[in-house]
Amino acid sequence: MSPRSGPDHSPSTDDAPTTDPSWTELLEDAASIADEYREDGWDAALLEPIDVSPSEREDRFGFDVLVSDAEYGLLETLVENEDVTFADAEVYYRPAAGTDRRLALAVERDATSETAVCVPLTYAVDEARPVLETAVLEGELLVHVRSAGSEDSDDTEDSDVDTSAKDDGDDSDQWVTFSHGDPSLFLEESDLETGPTE
Repeated sequence: MSPRSGPDHSPSTDDAPTTDPSWTELLEDAASIADEYREDGWDAALLEPIDVSPSEREDRFGFDVLVSDAEYGLLETLVENEDVTFADAEVYYRPAAGTDRRLALAVERDATSETAVCVPLTYAVDEARPVLETAVLEGELLVHVRSAGSEDSDDTEDSDVDTSAKDDGDDSDQWVTFSHGDPSLFLEESDLETGPTE
């Protein structure tokens, strides 16, 4: 992958959103990119999602990304730092050959504090089409990162971050939201022009 904390480790497919070999390759690329940032003096965190799914929930419309409790804790610590503001992102995108599956790596960045969060994503175009179509129309794609412990029964471009929680007294259902102002970076031009693939 061209363009651009924790200990070095090898990607695991034990808990992964897909068994497609391209996912393992994406995680390896993400780890390399995170290492490049660290070598440049940045504080870089790498997330390894357990699940990625399109969400049409009103309070969490976009991509719902589930990560381990430890990874979410690290992310929460970063976004709660008043000196860190994720104002831009780099997006590395590629389709999985021969399928409607798409893979992308969103590197959420704060150049001032030199902080980066690498968020690998994967999704099937047919399943994600309603989310992608809405994102393109509204000019914003939201990526919501949640802890696996908060799972409930429901399912370079501008970037903003927000921390949210459902107002129902359950503090465990919290998430961090990254906003991307150019959804076209996450799909092929033809993805929204065709119907479901056979």
